[in-house]
Amino acid sequence: MRTHSRRRFLRSVAAGVAVAPFVSSRRTWAANEQVNIACVGVGGKGASDLAETSVGHNIVAICDVDSQRLGQAATKFPQAKTYTDWRKLLEQPGIDAVTISTPDHMHAPVTMTAMQLGKHVFTQKPLTHSIYEARRLTQVAAEKGLITQMGIQHHATARLKMAVQAIRDGVIGKVREVHAWTDRPGHFWKQGLTRPDQSDPVPENINWDHWLGVAPARPFVAGLYHPFHWRGWWDFGTGALGDMGCHILDPV
Repeated sequence: MRTHSRRRFLRSVAAGVAVAPFVSSRRTWAANEQVNIACVGVGGKGASDLAETSVGHNIVAICDVDSQRLGQAATKFPQAKTYTDWRKLLEQPGIDAVTISTPDHMHAPVTMTAMQLGKHVFTQKPLTHSIYEARRLTQVAAEKGLITQMGIQHHATARLKMAVQAIRDGVIGKVREVHAWTDRPGHFWKQGLTRPDQSDPVPENINWDHWLGVAPARPFVAGLYHPFHWRGWWDFGTGALGDMGCHILDPV
């Protein structure tokens, strides 16, 4: 899969290349009817997305390139079929909607493929790795008539809505300047690093090739990419703005 660039991949999928025929999603659900949901990425934020999505609905399939994390999710949702390859998951019949909680670089490929197959999608922030990807997803969602949402949990909180309303009501007067900052790159993960020359053996529980996906090939280095520090590398993440900008700049 790494032989495809992101742009080439999205063009081919949008054109219907190498995907199953579009399954119509223009249907309505009764108020008490449950939706069949598949989840791609079930570790980290994906774990909470899975838990929250499961309320009142059927989790029919789960996928993660880390078999350890996949196993942890499977114990909580034993009825769901398990996959380590999201492409295989999307071949499973009967899926109505898909949640995508992967590293940033795989948001667009998984989301685009799911939509081409007629699946409604919930994709974690940042929605895509580039403006081009976001525009292509917007176009396809409109063409297919699908329900889509980006996961940005702070946007839905009562405290943010209260702050926005207070500003609109002029409680603190006219806002002329806003300072926003985050300590994520220094405290949680690093960015601006030199690419390492060393490599480590890939743990048995990780499918490194599937983890890389459409990103350029590079050796596995323990503790540097998976499971969290990938955010500081452009091949996989979008840095501080992509991680926290969605949250702290959104109310602005």
